[in-house]
Amino acid sequence: MFIGGFQKFTMLDYPGKVAAVVFTKGCNFRCQFCHNPELVDQKLIDYDNNIKEEEILKFLESRNGDLDGVCITGGEPTLQIGLKEFIKRIKEMGFYIKLDTNASHFSVVNDLIGSNLVDYWAIDIKTSPKKYKIMTKKDNIIENVEKSINLIMNSNNELELRTTVVPGYVNPEDINEMIDWINGIDKNIFSKLSRYSIQDFKSRKTLHDGFKNVNPYSREELEEIANKIRKHCENVVISS
Repeated sequence: MFIGGFQKFTMLDYPGKVAAVVFTKGCNFRCQFCHNPELVDQKLIDYDNNIKEEEILKFLESRNGDLDGVCITGGEPTLQIGLKEFIKRIKEMGFYIKLDTNASHFSVVNDLIGSNLVDYWAIDIKTSPKKYKIMTKKDNIIENVEKSINLIMNSNNELELRTTVVPGYVNPEDINEMIDWINGIDKNIFSKLSRYSIQDFKSRKTLHDGFKNVNPYSREELEEIANKIRKHCENVVISS
């Protein structure tokens, strides 16, 4: 596992749970607005200096009873060869697992579901399907995302969908297309979601410097976007 960060305490990243957060290195997407460039940009990633798994596991063991769960995020965690075994060891301590993913590696999602190792999934819906090519050149991304969502929905795991709303990448018309796309995967998805999270875009630190000059949506505009989704999903939140 290539681990680039470890947050020992959070009440924000895992809904309803006190958790720690593990940040993995590397991603197969190149979202220019990404706020973790040091985990995505190959020029910035230092693969030689990693936080050791044993260090994290030792800390978690000492906090058993104080923490409820662990959120694994990135980068893109499903790129990590040792992910399954790492999660298994955390689960054996009695912690809940939340996994943040772009859902593009269906084989990994399928394996983790089959092993019953993840309790809460958070899948990033980047934008409308036609714009996914901006972030990745792979041809099977949309198909894999759809298969991953469908599989998780038919498991006993909780599922959250979330979108960072970046002007230019996610416009009001994109929201309409995203809603149609999700409904097309399964007409019952929105009613089964744990929540849909609208994430405000922050321009302080981005993969591409040009996004530092992009003005985020106003609170009123964020509410308008959220209200579009609220027509389909009961629990829609706006997070900073």
